[in-house]
Amino acid sequence: MTHPDVSYPRDPGTPVSHLPFSPAVVVGDLVFVSGQASVDASGQIIGDTFEGEFRRSLENLRKVLESAGSDLAHVVQTRNYVRDAEDVPLYNRLYREYFAEPYPARTTITHCLPPALRYEIEAVAVKPR
Repeated sequence: MTHPDVSYPRDPGTPVSHLPFSPAVVVGDLVFVSGQASVDASGQIIGDTFEGEFRRSLENLRKVLESAGSDLAHVVQTRNYVRDAEDVPLYNRLYREYFAEPYPARTTITHCLPPALRYEIEAVAVKPR
């Protein structure tokens, strides 16, 4: 079901998934971004170090936000999934490279991803005025 105030933006460079979800849903000025992981444009998982997967996931988040008319500076909430708890200190350091004070509201969950993934992020952002 579609609603006139709801859109599903997707640019050609936006990562796709073969699973049943939209990368982003825009409702008014709010942008809801589905989980972004270390995947290429075709949705193929790209295994890497935690840092490599984190950076690829954030770049995918950036692409999805841009396709929806927003950006990382306008993120108001993130949900983060970290496979291994020992990566949390590195995660916190890397997170500060992408988000500045005042930070978005944030939830972090560990020990929750399949073995093929080390990190995933989902977000809610606003569209800049």
